[in-house]
Amino acid sequence: MREHPLAFDGVLALGALLCMVAGSFVDRHGGPHGGPDFGGRTPGAVSVLLMVTGAAALVLRRRNPLGVLVFTGVVTLVEHIAQDPPAPVAMSAVVALYTVASRTDRPTTWRVGLLTMTLLTGAAMLFGSAPWYTQENLGVFAWTGMAAAAGDAVRSRRAFVDAIRERADRAERTREEEARRRVAEERLRIARDLHDVVAHHIALVNVQAGVAAHVMDKRPDQAKEALAHVREASRSALNELRATVGLLRQSGDPEAPTEPAPGLGVLDELLDTFRHAGLPVELARTDQGLPLPAAVDLAAYRIIQEALTNVRKHAGPGARAEVSVVRVGRTVEVTVLDDGAPGGALPGDGTPADGGGHGLLGMRERVTALGGALTAAPRYGGGFRVQAILPVTAGTGEAT
Repeated sequence: MREHPLAFDGVLALGALLCMVAGSFVDRHGGPHGGPDFGGRTPGAVSVLLMVTGAAALVLRRRNPLGVLVFTGVVTLVEHIAQDPPAPVAMSAVVALYTVASRTDRPTTWRVGLLTMTLLTGAAMLFGSAPWYTQENLGVFAWTGMAAAAGDAVRSRRAFVDAIRERADRAERTREEEARRRVAEERLRIARDLHDVVAHHIALVNVQAGVAAHVMDKRPDQAKEALAHVREASRSALNELRATVGLLRQSGDPEAPTEPAPGLGVLDELLDTFRHAGLPVELARTDQGLPLPAAVDLAAYRIIQEALTNVRKHAGPGARAEVSVVRVGRTVEVTVLDDGAPGGALPGDGTPADGGGHGLLGMRERVTALGGALTAAPRYGGGFRVQAILPVTAGTGEAT
């Protein structure tokens, strides 16, 4: 039916014609005891022509439903006016009305159906010799009403099925888009964690290796101490990388942690690594060591780590840094200041002066994911300031 609609309509038109022709030979009251008598009458040439014309019009019912209905309705009216009793030409109008009802909206179905029902039933009652209340006249009324109702029901069901199919397609597209979004977010998270781990420790290794090379000949004791710091930094980097890779391998375990372990609880150890690398760092904390949600705790730690790494790389020699962690209501404020030279500070757009780098971008992504705010800008007179305000319940739903 869907692949060959015109052929189906041709078969339907032929079937309607056969039914009309067969009905035209029936004398409804010519049989014994007033019953129907097949062969009791013979249709005239005009009736045969009207039946063939009405049935042929049904072949085009899909292309022009209203036009076919008007045409078959006129053919039916002509039959009722010209012949008494009329041949069942109304069958073609009934099929056309069903098509209109199944392919248009409900208001159009009501208007067209009532008009067709009124015209055909009125013609049958007015121009026939039988009383107006005969079964034939009531049959015209009933068949036109059922055609409109059946067509409207089919249209409603088709619309319902199409809506279900559309919702299913939309849900499938939504699932695919959500899967792609989650993959992209996971890639960003992995890249951000690896950057934070590698950049910090490699920066410290680079500084300590430079110190060792500088004092190797004149002060071998300091060179040995610098190399020890290099070994410690590289060991820490390997441990954190191992932990991060281990988390990725445990993705199928529902009880496995979803974030690396570092947090503000080991902040002093982090600051000691920078002090050993030659960066004086002062710490001020008013959070009283209150526990934070894991995601917020990790974000605060990584922001301080990345900010101090940028200070060590870009603030120039002799720079000093200050770190503060302040608990204000339902937020925690993390601030990192340095007094580096203006030429060595990071630009306001987050790109290092020497070009490249993803530090501030990663910090912004972390803070944004938690619903917080990050400001990073040069300080008046030199240096740089990074401040992150993190909601202590962001993304976790934990009460504190």
